[in-house]
Amino acid sequence: MTDPLSHLTPQTPPLGQRDERVGDPPGGFDPLRLCVNATVALITCVLGPIALLAFAAMAVVGYARARRAGLMRSKCKLGDTRVVLAYLALLAVTAVAAVPLWFLAWRLLWQQLLG
Repeated sequence: MTDPLSHLTPQTPPLGQRDERVGDPPGGFDPLRLCVNATVALITCVLGPIALLAFAAMAVVGYARARRAGLMRSKCKLGDTRVVLAYLALLAVTAVAAVPLWFLAWRLLWQQLLG
């Protein structure tokens, strides 16, 4: 069996460390958020209201914990965490209502494609 670390050399930087040989992105811009946004869009496109429900539920839990810890204002455009929580709860309820319609749409699509 080969050693899984055999490809490492004394010049290999340790994991989790910045490799100084790789320069800064041009203008200091890192497009990571664009990649994250595209991935979220893909998940949402494929999973529809199920993805919306999952993201809204995670956000409700996160904001509820933050509010209990003392956060009263959010960087979100809505500002007050109570308003943010109400908005996220509305998204979750809307997603739950849309799930049956989403399943029906996928079923009809598959029936059209398969015969």
